[in-house]
Amino acid sequence: MTRLSVNINKVALIRNSREGNLPNLYQIAKDCEYFGAEGITVHPRPDERHVRYADIPMLRAITMSEFNIEGNPIPKFMDLVLANKPDQCTLVPDSPDALTSDRGWDTIKHADFLTDITAELHKAGIRVSIFVNANTKMVEGAKAIGADRIEFYTGDFARIFVHNPKLAIEPHRKAAKVANDIGIGINAGHDLNLDNISFYRKHIENLLEVSIGHALISDALYYGLDNTIQMYLRALQRD
Repeated sequence: MTRLSVNINKVALIRNSREGNLPNLYQIAKDCEYFGAEGITVHPRPDERHVRYADIPMLRAITMSEFNIEGNPIPKFMDLVLANKPDQCTLVPDSPDALTSDRGWDTIKHADFLTDITAELHKAGIRVSIFVNANTKMVEGAKAIGADRIEFYTGDFARIFVHNPKLAIEPHRKAAKVANDIGIGINAGHDLNLDNISFYRKHIENLLEVSIGHALISDALYYGLDNTIQMYLRALQRD
């Protein structure tokens, strides 16, 4: 069973458009778990347009399932992660002005930097996942760095899937095979939705976890949060 982690950044984005805490970010995190989500993901960015740094201690305290903090490991981010010790930290190379994450790490070019960051997180007892494109060399590089998992950037898959599912999945299938062969865990996330997630899961062997925010929160506007989480959980079940 592939685990579903709900990214609540878009809930925070709505909250931040007004003063106060409506919608209540903390209650929604608890409700996601109550409705069946097996993890909560947050991506605090430097401009704090989504989840704010100040939200993290409370979210860490109330999250009963897996807590995953993702982001670019700048010093401020690392201080936040080490102070709150999530179950998993996903390293993402997004620039401060990026609208959303749009690529994975070059794990060869940035090997020294990522090795040091990974070692620091491991010392604190935090599992490390590195955000990568579906490229076998990048997967091998993540393993050499010492990461526990990789998270495949699936934005390219989602774009191509609409026109050619077989073409879309092929690089991910190949990269996943390498990951399984060398013994590094597989997560995935970005633009996965109810149209493509079942196909993706069926073709990626040993897919441990998906992190979904934008599509899931958008679907919840129509179906309600409880129903939407159940729909995603069903889509992740093996036949």
